[in-house]
Amino acid sequence: MPRFPGVDYLEFDSLLTEQELMVRQTAREFVDDRVLPLIREAFNKASFPTQLIPEMAHLGFFGANLEGYGCAGMNNVEYGLIMQELERGDSGLRSFVSVQGALVMYPIHAYGSEEQKQRWLPKLQSGEAIGCFGLTEPDFGSNPAGMRATAEKRRDSWVLKGEKTWITNGSVADVAVVWARTPEGIRGFLVEKGTPGYSTSDIHGKLSMRASVTSSLHFSDCAIPEENQLPCGKGLKAALGCLTQARFGIGWGVLGAAMDCYETARSYTLARKQFDERPLASHQLVQEKLAWMITEITKGQLLALQVAKLKDAGRVEAAHVSMLKRNNVAVALECARLSRDLLGANGIMDEYPIMRHMCNLETVKTYEGTDHIHTLVIGEKVTGIAAYR
Repeated sequence: MPRFPGVDYLEFDSLLTEQELMVRQTAREFVDDRVLPLIREAFNKASFPTQLIPEMAHLGFFGANLEGYGCAGMNNVEYGLIMQELERGDSGLRSFVSVQGALVMYPIHAYGSEEQKQRWLPKLQSGEAIGCFGLTEPDFGSNPAGMRATAEKRRDSWVLKGEKTWITNGSVADVAVVWARTPEGIRGFLVEKGTPGYSTSDIHGKLSMRASVTSSLHFSDCAIPEENQLPCGKGLKAALGCLTQARFGIGWGVLGAAMDCYETARSYTLARKQFDERPLASHQLVQEKLAWMITEITKGQLLALQVAKLKDAGRVEAAHVSMLKRNNVAVALECARLSRDLLGANGIMDEYPIMRHMCNLETVKTYEGTDHIHTLVIGEKVTGIAAYR
């Protein structure tokens, strides 16, 4: 299997430090050597390659941009480059790492007690424990404020009732970060696997994100101890703060899928002969598509880098991340569609990664804030008027 050469039209690498380049190279080699040989079969069988979990933990991918508790303490450019390479392998793999770090470890790190941090973060970082994030409900996706899951205080415990769905890692998670409505407002809780009243069921029949476990979480008079409440996880703003962390990783990750589609199409059209034995790449309409892809990927790289630098400087806003996620997912999806077109019938074969990326990206465009919701976030930022209703 050929090594991925990277995509760098505008000397993007000159903007990266030696450490950042080394982190990307480590992730790139992991994807080339360990992910690509098995991801096609995993996608076809609708199974997550669990054998990769210890290796990703060893490389420091889980909670990579968090400090302490065994975490790698990388900057956000390094973290983003890891997400990029993982999604070049498959969106399901990046999603696993993103959920583990941004949606489980981050809220424990940001909102948890010291006891909760000491207990869970080292296990999650090492891959000894897996986590999931329970916010979305069957009737409330883009409007999490309408959640119906409740938590009622009874003596020294909280009793949860309700359901969460479309939860990545749900049935394999050892701990779930769950958001529920209480008399004092929305609060975050840690619900451990095996707790009476807590059950999970997997969602089957997916035509996208097949190399990923997606589940529903069910709470029926599920009693959890008082100490499992996240003491600083108060209000919907806390839950949405976790999503901002995850969306940042998505904005970088989808560039990897776009790059893989672009490079597959570029190589294919150079090698494929047609019309008097001329390579497909010699035709104007083919070059127009390749030019569009490399231009938009390059713009996406620069957008991702600037948002990462703002994040490292503590100046990033949720609206910045919305632009990153919205733009780069749209670019990646269009790259997949154009690449499929350039490969003709071969574009739908699983011998090539394009259709797999395209199917995955249809989901990535929708989850953790739809394209429409992020459009309105940006609109509110530039006008000062919220137009969500």
